[in-house]
This record gives sequence, C-alpha cells and structure tokens, in this order.
Amino acid sequence: MASDTLHEDPDKLGAEVIDRHRAIVSIMEELEAVDWYDQRAKATSNPELRSILEHNRDEEKEHAAMTLEWLRRNDPKMDEHLRTFLFKEGPVTKIEATMMGKDKGGDGDQESNGSLGIGSLRQVIRK
Repeated sequence: MASDTLHEDPDKLGAEVIDRHRAIVSIMEELEAVDWYDQRAKATSNPELRSILEHNRDEEKEHAAMTLEWLRRNDPKMDEHLRTFLFKEGPVTKIEATMMGKDKGGDGDQESNGSLGIGSLRQVIRK
C-alpha cells in the first residue's frame, strides 16, 4: 500500500490519486521535520549544533518545495491556486476578496443590491 493513511481502497483510487497522496504526505513530513529542526535549533545553547540543525532544517524546506512543485505540475487546481496566491504583495486574504469582487461590496458574480441575482419573478409569471 502507498501509505497507511489512505482512507479509501487503493484499488479504487488509481495511480494518479495515490501518487498525489504520496506527494502530500511527503510534504507534510518535510514540514514537520522543518518544525522539529527549528525548535531544536532554537532550544540548543551550542552554536555548532545550532548551525547543523539550521542547515538540516533548510534542507527539509528544499525537499518540501521540490515536492510541492511536483504536486503543482500534477494537479491543475493546485496549480491555479498557487499561481493566484504565491509571490504576491499585500494581505493574502485580500487577494481572494479582490478575485471574488468582495472588496467592492459584491459577492463575486453579482452587484450587492440585495438581489439573489435571479431577476424579477413577477415578469416571468406574467408572461
């Protein structure tokens, strides 16, 4: 089995889903290792050990980035979201609000005038 954390029968998932699962679990493990090394580096009073731990932490970041790039290339929706949110200036939440038109008082698709955006039902009924 690809991982003990699969929630469905691997025979029903297919190779693409299982490979994406492998990548996601690997990214999770790399980021967890970053956190562990970061804590250990901060906690030690030995400068040489701190330097080694920081080096190891940064290697884990490289591994996570490489795997994230593989995931981006193999998941079109992930690619779309990463292109939308990464390497942008300003508050991250404002990016989505701007995208959805919420920063202008809208709901993304319709002007905010209290309407559900379905038009007048009276006109339809009269016809």
